[in-house]
Amino acid sequence: MTRIDPSHAPWLADEGLQKLLAVLSADGEEARVAGGAVRNALLGEPISDIDIATTNLPEETVRRAKASGFKPVPTGFDHGTVTVVVDGRPFEVTTLRADVETDGRHAVVHFGRDWQTDADRRDLTINALYCDAEGEVLDLVGGLADIETRTIRFIGDPETRIREDALRILRFFRFFASYGKGRPDAEGLKACARLKELVDTLSAERVWSELRKLLGASDPSRAMLWMRQSGVLSRVLPESAKWGIDAIHGLVAAEQALGWTPDALLRLESIVPPDAARMEGLAGRLKLSKAETARLRNWAMAEPVSPSLADLSLRQRIYRGDRQGILDRLHLTIASLRQQAENDGAKLPDLAALTRLEAIARDWPLPRFPIGGRDLSHVGYEAGPKLGKELARLEEEWMASGFALSVEALLDRAKPVED
Repeated sequence: MTRIDPSHAPWLADEGLQKLLAVLSADGEEARVAGGAVRNALLGEPISDIDIATTNLPEETVRRAKASGFKPVPTGFDHGTVTVVVDGRPFEVTTLRADVETDGRHAVVHFGRDWQTDADRRDLTINALYCDAEGEVLDLVGGLADIETRTIRFIGDPETRIREDALRILRFFRFFASYGKGRPDAEGLKACARLKELVDTLSAERVWSELRKLLGASDPSRAMLWMRQSGVLSRVLPESAKWGIDAIHGLVAAEQALGWTPDALLRLESIVPPDAARMEGLAGRLKLSKAETARLRNWAMAEPVSPSLADLSLRQRIYRGDRQGILDRLHLTIASLRQQAENDGAKLPDLAALTRLEAIARDWPLPRFPIGGRDLSHVGYEAGPKLGKELARLEEEWMASGFALSVEALLDRAKPVED
């Protein structure tokens, strides 16, 4: 028998969770923590959301929650899911179920009381584990053995699981990136390669959500390699097909060595070409947010930063352009140079120079041009093109001075308006 020790998993001893499990397990019913919380507790990984599986029908879950003073929210009632808020904390409670009909994206479900059936309908063995209030683990699909070896394996026949929901192709690689070790399960990998065209049936939002999580894993480089080998990567990111993914390994190494926060969008930039038009196309196809789209576009349009670039020139670029786009360029160049410097010491001076420039780009406080149109009224300017032209000329002088010219110095340099 495998048990999760509450002393090593304080979330299990949470008073609210224990009260809810007790309420849902009364009078012959059962409730267990399911999925990710159990998996991560066994792997020693952080726990975020806690999901509960129960034999109670959704209506009964709502009734029991209300009777106990909890707040039930029917977030996915038709599919058996009720979010129960206990002492301000939400728990997603789902009735045991079986898939009656699937089309690769959606499922028609039938509620039941059989834990084996509920486990069999899930995607991966490590995601189909349950534990009760005391921490005793219920394993009906061989998930514990796969936890031990960090093997990412589909439950049952991989092709059947994928045809039930094509998103499982991307989930296979995402969970391998987060939790896998060694090589991916051979049968699962073959099935993903055979059925890769099915990802075309998925909504852009689901694809990008899964891809973003994959890119945000501690080290997605091995998973990306197998995605490329299987043909899945070029299916979801055709922009990467002729560009390659080798840079992502160096970027992850730089993040770890230099203390950079893992950044899914920067990792995406490392495997696609810096072409603004293609980035606009990628963002539109995957329905990225406006902020994500702008970041990709600004990175693609930013000029590469040379190690010989003067400090003032960099500051001028930042003032006139986009700081994040410039930083993204610098980070990718630094990561690449670090890789090259491992075998070529001649790259070290350039690496040192770029590292210093990166610190400027990251920390330099953006100054504000100290004068405006009203300040030039003393030399005859009124609102209009002439005023705009003179302000632009003075701003260029201010930038050239290292952003140092004072208000008085700028006004002294103002040219009287010409008739």
